[in-house]
Formats: sequence, C-alpha cells, structure tokens
Amino acid sequence: MDGSVTVITSPTVSVRVTSTVSDFEANRRFNRGVTIAEFKSKLELIVGTPAAYMDLELFSTSDKLLQKLDNNEALLGSYHITHIISAFIINVRKYLTFQFSYLSDSIRSFKKNFKLGRFNEENGAKQEEALAKKEEEEKVAAGSIAVGNRCKVEVAGQPTKIGTVMFVGTPDFKPGYWVGVKYDEPLGKNDGSVKGKRYFECEPKHGAFVKPLSVIVGDFPEEDFGLDEM
Repeated sequence: MDGSVTVITSPTVSVRVTSTVSDFEANRRFNRGVTIAEFKSKLELIVGTPAAYMDLELFSTSDKLLQKLDNNEALLGSYHITHIISAFIINVRKYLTFQFSYLSDSIRSFKKNFKLGRFNEENGAKQEEALAKKEEEEKVAAGSIAVGNRCKVEVAGQPTKIGTVMFVGTPDFKPGYWVGVKYDEPLGKNDGSVKGKRYFECEPKHGAFVKPLSVIVGDFPEEDFGLDEM
C-alpha cells in the first residue's frame, strides 16, 4: 500500500431538467462525454424546444447558479461536474417572441394566399349582409309581439315551452331585440332580472329571454294539471 487514494468518477451524471416557461420537470442521466451541442439535442427530445433556441444554465442542488453552458463544443463533463453533486438544474428558455412572430407571419401569409378571414373581402361582405338581414328579421318579429301575449317558445335543442310575454325590446345585457317570457313551468333561467337589472316580475326559474324569431304568439292556455280536483 502506498497510501494513495483513487477517486472513481461516474461516466454519467444525474440531471434535473426544468424550464423557465412552464412547470415542466424531469430527471435524466446523461453521459459526461457528450458535447453541449449533443446535450441540447437530447434535451430537445425531452422538452420539445429546438436546440438552437436554448439557453442553458447550470445550478447546484441548492439552486445556486454555477455557470452558463454556452460553449457548444465543450464536453458536459468539463463543467466541473463531480461525483459529489448528483443533480443539476437546466433552465431551458424558449425564444417565445421570435417563435410567436414567426408563427403569426406564417398564419397571416397563409390566410392572405388563400383569402381567408379578413383577407376575404367578399366573404366578409356576405357575412355582414347576412347579419344585417337577420337583425332586420328579428326587429320585424319583435314588432308583432306584445307584452301580455300568450306564446310558445321553440329553441333548437330544447323542449317547447309555454308562457306569457313580459318584455319586448333591446335590453342592456346583450345587443339586439329580445323577448322576456314568464314560463308556466319552472323551465327558465331567472326571475325576470339579469345582471342586477329587473325587466319583469316572475318566480325564480320561470323567466327567460329569447330571440323574437323563437317566439310564436297564439292562443296557448295555461295547462290544467288537475291539482284542485279530488
């Protein structure tokens, strides 16, 4: 025995990978012999960020910044990684501004080339025309409905409801013409008030507001459920 001490360093190092742009975290082991460029490529498969857009920083287990891993040709093991420290934090920064700008430009070009969205003037004009036509139809329909009328409400995907018209006009909670109805049964959504403003009186769950085109005025007597009969 000559009294010398041999220190055996593990060929791999345990790394805790985190990202500054998300709560992502993963623990992996990497070979100390890989270059930082190769290390980034391996991280790309883990975090999904292109290696070219990564900034790597090396932290101790106590979250103290040790140094930046900014030399792509250097070996991972050359960054004073010893067997004493078993975990490192790699902060991966995405260049979000660049990526977002690139993505936005790509989408904008795509829409422009295929005349989609705001780049389709003809389609936009047709949509405005259809909207104006629908609003005019709602206005005409509202003009034929009066407070006190018995009515039937038919909304797609919902059961037919019978009630009494309590309000006709343009409320504050939404644009356009609306009809306030007091249903005979508790099939509504409110008590005649919306967002703190009262438009008519009725019991809770008996009131609702629907578009005029969904309202059919007619002789719809209240149903007699025979509750007063013995």
